[in-house]
Amino acid sequence: MKKSYKKPLTPKELAKRPDSEIDFSDIPELDENFWKNAKLTPPRNKPNISLRLDQETIAYFKKQNPKGYTSKMAAILAAYVAAHQG
Repeated sequence: MKKSYKKPLTPKELAKRPDSEIDFSDIPELDENFWKNAKLTPPRNKPNISLRLDQETIAYFKKQNPKGYTSKMAAILAAYVAAHQG
C-alpha cells in the first residue's frame, strides 16, 4: 500500500503507524546469494562488560561457534546497530 505524503514523516510519526502500513515492495528478498556473500565484521575495540542472557541464547551461540561465540554475538550486535543508524 503506497501512500504519498505532503512532507516526510518524522521518526515519531512513523513510529505511530502500524506495521501493516509499511510498503516492502522496493526491498529485495535476501536470497541464498546474499547470505553466501554476507560478512560479519567484529568491533575494533572490545571493553569487558557483564551481560545477562537466557540459557537458550547462550546455548545457541555456543553450538554455532563454541570457541568464538561471544565474538560472534558482539559482531551481530554491531551489525544490528550499523543497520539501524540513521
